[in-house]
Amino acid sequence: MIPAHSMKNKTVALFGLGGSGIATAKAIMAGGADILAWDDNPESVERAIAAGITTGDLRQADWKVFSSFVLSPGVPLTHPRPHWTVDLARGAGVEIIGDIELFVRERNRAAPGCPFIAITGTNGKSTTTALIAHIIKSSGRDMQLGGNIGTAVMTLAPPADDRHYVVECSSYQIDLAPSLNPAAGILLNLTPDHLDRHGTMQHYADIKERLVAGSDTAIVGVDDAYCAQIADRLERTGKPVIRISKRQPVAEGFFAEGSKLMHASAGRTEEIASIEGIGSLRGEHNAQNALAALAACLTVGLSVEEIRAGLKSFPGLAHRMEQVARVGRVLFINDSKATNADAAAPALSSFERIYWIAGGLPKEGGIASLSGFFPRIAKAYLIGEAAPQFAATLGEAVPYQISGTIAAAVEHAARDAEADNGAEPVVLLSPACASFDQFQNFEKRGDAFRQAVMALEAVRI
Repeated sequence: MIPAHSMKNKTVALFGLGGSGIATAKAIMAGGADILAWDDNPESVERAIAAGITTGDLRQADWKVFSSFVLSPGVPLTHPRPHWTVDLARGAGVEIIGDIELFVRERNRAAPGCPFIAITGTNGKSTTTALIAHIIKSSGRDMQLGGNIGTAVMTLAPPADDRHYVVECSSYQIDLAPSLNPAAGILLNLTPDHLDRHGTMQHYADIKERLVAGSDTAIVGVDDAYCAQIADRLERTGKPVIRISKRQPVAEGFFAEGSKLMHASAGRTEEIASIEGIGSLRGEHNAQNALAALAACLTVGLSVEEIRAGLKSFPGLAHRMEQVARVGRVLFINDSKATNADAAAPALSSFERIYWIAGGLPKEGGIASLSGFFPRIAKAYLIGEAAPQFAATLGEAVPYQISGTIAAAVEHAARDAEADNGAEPVVLLSPACASFDQFQNFEKRGDAFRQAVMALEAVRI
């Protein structure tokens, strides 16, 4: 745990008592502050009480006594309208922050020079975060991994000069972290997302920009117009900027040339590393992730040799292009985290002969945007509520079967892929849908896929 000493002798309000909220409340109390916490869910309040946290309805509180208000990132700050606690805090002139801000203040207080890498972007940030963490840990350094990737940041070990922090940041978390100042800040890409919570694409981009604007060195993917403009704008302010591109050379920075990771500087270009043959880093999108990891790790002092070794041994991220097993020549890939069409595109672009398991709770737009990948799909196996809709989109372009469930889809796809004479047929779960029609979350869906695969005969991990 990181005690929030920056809050010592203060009184703090907190809203949102999920797992990270309870962890944050404990950190605030451990730092010597008084806290009053609340949640709209009575069960969450009961769990907090059982954990020894002082609770009380913030509607009835005297907001004049609070020095800070710590808000869960899952609670609306601006759109579609501010949560009622936000209105109360603003009305009382109380600062509104989140757990990432508490971490930043503790780092600034205790070990301001400790290596801190923060990662954001619309797509790929979890894989990039996990890859950086793996490279640093593999080098033998003290590495702490947390943030949006699933570990509450205040549960990590306290800041120390030689302790490396790798923190994934969502737009919601950045919006609540005004002092965010990583040594290396990464902005991978920007496409429309979470606009229900940010109102406009420009507002969403402005929030994401704050992470790299506050960093000592900004690492920016320049393959989309928003990020390219951000890189140019930061450079004009004198900020050190490292550009990365998965599609084209850059004059200064890092770019991909197929599987080669290239470095351009002072008119010279050289190959720094390669992701050739690394199954967990297949595809153009993973080239961008690897470039970002390379740039960040070099920025905080790792050697090229350490980075190359870490790339080669990276096992991948569960539920994101995860290589589950082989059955004969057939490779089984769990990409359950692909909860919309844009997120499914990278996996579909990474294989030539695909037996595609898709469906679930459909998102707006369905899978029409994926039509460019249909020639790669040998057959589709449709599950969940989206099955009829997806069948209509596939039409005569792609053979399909309505399998209904994950277990049935795996059985059907495995049978057909085994009969394929191609070099490497792939059974790919990349649903392009939310999971909530049949599963609690995408992790449970991916686990069900893995279990179904492991139940097949002749499985080879």
